[in-house]
Amino acid sequence: MNIKEILLKVGFYALVVVVVLYAVFPFYYAIISSLKSGSQLFEITYLPRHFEWSNYASVFIEQPFARNIFNSILVAFSVVVLSLLMGVTGAYALGRVQFRGRGLLLFTILGVSMFPQVAVLSGMFELIRGFGLYNSMTGLTLSYMIFTLPFTVWVLTTFMRDLPKELEEAAIMDGANPWQIITKVFMPLMGPAMVTTGLLAFIAAWNEFLFALTFTLTNEQRTVPVAIALISGASAYELPWGNIMAASVIVTIPVVGLVLIFQRRIVSGLTAGAVKG
Repeated sequence: MNIKEILLKVGFYALVVVVVLYAVFPFYYAIISSLKSGSQLFEITYLPRHFEWSNYASVFIEQPFARNIFNSILVAFSVVVLSLLMGVTGAYALGRVQFRGRGLLLFTILGVSMFPQVAVLSGMFELIRGFGLYNSMTGLTLSYMIFTLPFTVWVLTTFMRDLPKELEEAAIMDGANPWQIITKVFMPLMGPAMVTTGLLAFIAAWNEFLFALTFTLTNEQRTVPVAIALISGASAYELPWGNIMAASVIVTIPVVGLVLIFQRRIVSGLTAGAVKG
């Protein structure tokens, strides 16, 4: 190995270290801050001196944070299930059925996802209030799907197009109807793509703030991003930063855990269809 190869290898690993530190350090510092109390929160330290767990207890004692977590889990999983169910059926129609205007419809679906949330906020508020869904989990679920369903349909349609046509023809010859083709033939092959889109939909619903703030009124119906944002004090210096950091760590752990559990399927889903052979 010559000097040039050694330098390239060292540079590569140095870049990897920088990227990992850049991505992981904010979460690490949040953990360290959540274990501090009092004036220690304003001291810059990178290693914990004392493990102060009172911040985590205070989060659940001083507000209905357990209920907020349950609300976020309920809404996020509802969004994932509905988005995948509607997404896979829509992907079958757009990816396998020939009809006029299919391309225009697909680009329209993609275009909907490009609108910023604030642009549709007033219209969504009138719809939610008109259907009597204000301050309810159902209202949040339906409103979240306006930005999770478009990219779910788009990603699954791209994957659906690459599936062998012979599988569908064989299923039709055996007397399978479209729903049986989707559930028994295509869905087992679309596992990685569905895991990837489902996880992205979960993260989007889990972290959503604007709709959750606008469409909920009581603490019992709020999700965790709003609950954390509404932790308040008399001034900026009197804010319970320890509680805020503890709450932030608590709500980040499920997302990190899901990514670690499904990381292989996520990579498979992101690279599916990239190479044809």
